[in-house]
Amino acid sequence: MQKEMIVKRLREKGCRITKQRLMLLDIILEEECSCCKEIYYKASKEDDKIGPATVYRMVNTLEEIGAISRKNMYKIACGEACEIEDACRVELSDDTTCNLSAQMWNSVIRAGLKACGYIDNQEIRNVVVKPCECE
Repeated sequence: MQKEMIVKRLREKGCRITKQRLMLLDIILEEECSCCKEIYYKASKEDDKIGPATVYRMVNTLEEIGAISRKNMYKIACGEACEIEDACRVELSDDTTCNLSAQMWNSVIRAGLKACGYIDNQEIRNVVVKPCECE
């Protein structure tokens, strides 16, 4: 139902409904991706001819028609075996940044949870990060 409504809005906006757009829409609706880069990685596994610009344009278009909100696209779902580089960027008070791979992100979260007594031997399935609304 949701997919049909989005396709209808895309057509009303004058967009052609291509196989790539339908595939991207399926990935966005079925998977809970944290960013365009993650959508691109998943899409490129299905169609190696798809480019990152196609993903960014599709996400922008979906945001324009109100189908998605990028403010809510913050779900980190990377396990220890994930090979995504730059999955997380941490900005520090001295204006330095730490770019963490998915594996390192998982290790940092796991070590922090273990040190604080929240977990023992459990595996992390995912981490949902809400966007900060305070300044």
